[in-house]
Amino acid sequence: MLKEISKPFQHKKIAIKSTADKQDEMKKVKTKNWIGTLQRIWGYLTQNKNPLLLVFFLVIISSVFALLGPYIVGMAIDQYIVSRNFDGLLYVIFSLIVIYVIQSLSVWGQNFVMIRVAQETVFSMRKDLFERLHQLPISFFQKRQHGELMSRVTNDIENISSTLNSSVIQVISSVLTLVGILVVMLWLSPLLTLITLVIVPLMVFGMKWITKRTGKLFKEQQRNLGEVNGFIEETLSGQSIIKTFSQEQKVIAEFMKKNERLREAGFWAQTISGFIPKLMNVLNNLSFAIIALIGGIFVLNEMVSIGVIVIFTEYARQFTRPLNDLANQFNTILSAIAGAERVFEFIDEKAESADETNAIAIKEVKGAVQFKSVSFSYVSEENILNDVSFNVSSGETVALVGPTGAGKTTIINLLSRFYDANKGKILIDGYEMKNIKRESLRQNMGFVFQDSFLFEGSIRENIRYGRLHASDGEVEEAAILANAHSFIMKLPDQYETVLKQDGSGISQGQRQLLSIARAILADPKILILDEATSNIDTVTEVKIQEALQRLMKGRTSFVIAHRLNTIQKADQIIVLQEGEVIEQGNHESLLLKKGFYYELNSRQISKI
Repeated sequence: MLKEISKPFQHKKIAIKSTADKQDEMKKVKTKNWIGTLQRIWGYLTQNKNPLLLVFFLVIISSVFALLGPYIVGMAIDQYIVSRNFDGLLYVIFSLIVIYVIQSLSVWGQNFVMIRVAQETVFSMRKDLFERLHQLPISFFQKRQHGELMSRVTNDIENISSTLNSSVIQVISSVLTLVGILVVMLWLSPLLTLITLVIVPLMVFGMKWITKRTGKLFKEQQRNLGEVNGFIEETLSGQSIIKTFSQEQKVIAEFMKKNERLREAGFWAQTISGFIPKLMNVLNNLSFAIIALIGGIFVLNEMVSIGVIVIFTEYARQFTRPLNDLANQFNTILSAIAGAERVFEFIDEKAESADETNAIAIKEVKGAVQFKSVSFSYVSEENILNDVSFNVSSGETVALVGPTGAGKTTIINLLSRFYDANKGKILIDGYEMKNIKRESLRQNMGFVFQDSFLFEGSIRENIRYGRLHASDGEVEEAAILANAHSFIMKLPDQYETVLKQDGSGISQGQRQLLSIARAILADPKILILDEATSNIDTVTEVKIQEALQRLMKGRTSFVIAHRLNTIQKADQIIVLQEGEVIEQGNHESLLLKKGFYYELNSRQISKI
């Protein structure tokens, strides 16, 4: 089975949106349902119920023991220090040591288990995202930068991971601590508790003012980060073009604009969110001062004991600390939710349309192809193909010829079912293409593109990608038929030579020979060659042509070629112009017509 990954087919009439247009669209996007996003994250977390319950249990233990320590200290002051009765004080000190050891161990345990839960959760999210990416139609990838996609798979997922590692425990612990402190404080002195709570409205108001602004800023920061990553990926891929046209300064200037937007969004997001700990520290100190002052007056009037005041001052500090932690975690959670929304947007993208319920799997494909009055448009405003019809018999070689934008690649897109025709029918061996399962169809198709794609791995693995269960002998036989065996044997590790990403380390012609070997191994019934010999030196082109002739023998082949001398032996030549078939026949018959093909051929001959 050949599932060759290539650069998405492009067409000049696909609407390309400018950066400004994209930004305008982004500004119009409404804030998503953050509660719904949190619920979905929670759904992933609860896939690990038992470890999560253990985390909750350990958090409860640590929170209870954290509250128990200050209470025992306060009681010890009243019972032993103030009364100067030291009998049993050593027992209290030993108890405090045990309490704080247990509390420390429970904190260590909850962090250890939560890291495991977080990694399992992110593992599931990353798996779902990656699976969804492979279920999406080609049109999805044509409209988005690869770097921006990578940002969601890496940066946004990692943001969620780091937040889950710490924030879940912190939030639960802070809530439990707040509730526990409030209960104990009310039990000890309702009046002092009300005085302590005076600062809460100030905290709520400050938090509301800050978080109202940081949510949008964190989302904008993530969006700008995706744009920067996409631009970097694009410029790294196009370095040869950038240098050829001496556009380094232009690219740097454009990067600076994007980088400036990211810096500005990041600066304000971090600056405004940084107000939270400062505000909390001020309010914390204010709370401590109020309790110390009012508590001292209460002690002098014998309304409460010194031990109670000690407990209250410590609890007041602990009361504001969870609020401070919640405030800090709130910003972290906002950033993670912004990333999670972007991840879920992709997971929720509509997958490639499912096969028809009555779709069949074809096994013995002969390769007869019919286009019947096929029309198609990438966008609704303008058709790329208009009422295209032709018949191809099994085993024929068909060449698609015409100027750029005539519809050649679009025909290949439809034949591969990357898109479905808007009107008309496409038949394979008499079966309408829509009634054939995609996997079954593509298992019987092979592709050799102008820009061959090779994976990082050995040469043997790259050839075997055409048929994963092929033996080493079959791999080498395919390489021999593709005229690739000789150059492979000259490499240091021969078939075990490891290629870098995209096959860098060998020439373009050698990469093309490996692509042909891969297609030969796949043994497809329908073959598509898209400018397979362009930009290749003459010597290598001869080898490639020989390999292609072996590959095309006995198969239905569709060839896109601008150099007409490579298609003179084609059984049919279909000439396209502005999405319509204007001429059809073999090389000799088309020359006799002295039409568009004749003019194309004459111009190419005159340039030789």
